[in-house]
Amino acid sequence: MTAAAPVQIQSRDNPLVKDLRRLAQDNGAYRRQGRVWVEGDHLCRAALARGWRPAIGVFSASYWPSAPAALAHAAIKNVVVPDAVLAEVSGLESPAPFGFVLDLPADAALAPGAAAVVLDRLQDAGNVGSILRSAAAFGFAQVLAVKGTAALWSPKVLRAGMGAHFGLRLVEGLSHDDLQSLQVPWLATSSHQGDLLHRAALPWPCAWLMGHEGQGVSPVLEARAAQRIRIAQPGGEESLNVAAAAAICLHASAAARVD
Repeated sequence: MTAAAPVQIQSRDNPLVKDLRRLAQDNGAYRRQGRVWVEGDHLCRAALARGWRPAIGVFSASYWPSAPAALAHAAIKNVVVPDAVLAEVSGLESPAPFGFVLDLPADAALAPGAAAVVLDRLQDAGNVGSILRSAAAFGFAQVLAVKGTAALWSPKVLRAGMGAHFGLRLVEGLSHDDLQSLQVPWLATSSHQGDLLHRAALPWPCAWLMGHEGQGVSPVLEARAAQRIRIAQPGGEESLNVAAAAAICLHASAAARVD
């Protein structure tokens, strides 16, 4: 089957092109538009593999004639733009020749009984995206972001997440009180106190609390945790990067489930 003829856009001042530029370069644009822009083969195919149907496929003029059918037929409609215009939209050093506009789902609600990772005011987009990847890999159904955490659907977090977004329930802008509806045990990470991870009996499902890069988990949240957990560091470093700590902790939970 041949893909429907795409809409041809020539001007960089076209309203859709302006919207794409905002989505690609403005961390908060997805909240205003209710959409995200994903570009490149890996992210686009990751979305399709999880059953997402793009609202719009955007292709460079040089790429469209040879676009694989799986991509050309994926979106509700397609547009083709000059290569130079798509390069201006892109947030990548080496711009991809195509991307998808995806409609975000309606505001997700916290699932009280589901395994969760709670992000408490994490600032670095790379850390947040990396933790999303670990959450998806190790069977955590949802990631819950406290107010002050980097925007979960921002361009940098999307790229760092490498497709993990599309398989997770993501809830952001939560207050400490909102988290009270979680009905699973909370585990607080600590670099100085608590049970050593490799000796701890880890409950499942659970909610891991991952804290701010400099300040750690908020004392208010830590006080509500059922367990405090620390990672053995015989090399003597003061603390681990939060994304590394999250990967170790979430893997430990996954391993405990299959033992």
